[in-house]
Amino acid sequence: MSVQTASLLALGLYAAGVIATFGVRSWMHRRRTGSTGFRGISGTPRSIEWWGGVLFAAAIVLGAAGPALALADLIVPPQSPGLAWFGIILTIIGFLGTLAAQSGMGASWRIGVDATEHTDLVTTGLFAVVRNPVFSAMLTAMTGIALMIPTPVSATALACLFLAVEIQVRLVEEPYLNRTHPHTYARYTAKVGRFLPGLGRTQPIDTLRH
Repeated sequence: MSVQTASLLALGLYAAGVIATFGVRSWMHRRRTGSTGFRGISGTPRSIEWWGGVLFAAAIVLGAAGPALALADLIVPPQSPGLAWFGIILTIIGFLGTLAAQSGMGASWRIGVDATEHTDLVTTGLFAVVRNPVFSAMLTAMTGIALMIPTPVSATALACLFLAVEIQVRLVEEPYLNRTHPHTYARYTAKVGRFLPGLGRTQPIDTLRH
């Protein structure tokens, strides 16, 4: 597979994935619930939560910039057909997993967190395997793009997404869910890993009481 072909495929897959997981998903959510599900960037400007949102936006832009720059011959990534094919597989799995996890959230799906809102805690489907399957799948897709187009830009996109997800999950979503579903969420986190099965579980409630 040539660099041009890999770049074109990466850009096409990335564009289709972003449109489906953000644009189409928001449109469908609004038709069903009356809301797009978009809650914006959390935290005050320059706070750690705010930076998490900024990093997420940067990851989305850089994720497209990597393949686009390679396609325009402004960056020349190393040619590795085997790595490119593996990246294609990961990208497709990642975006399909993102869509499946978003669908599994039903009316509770949101982009961002509104601290005044009370949404149901979803613990079934993919959420019975990991607590944050949407983010796990997004990271898988971005890893695939970085393997298809292995350049500093694509690597930076993956790093920005990883940092953004860590900030969003640990400093925004988990505190919110602990406040909203204190006992239920504590039992859930004790059984299910954060991003990978079994990893990032908390101590059981009974253990904490002792």
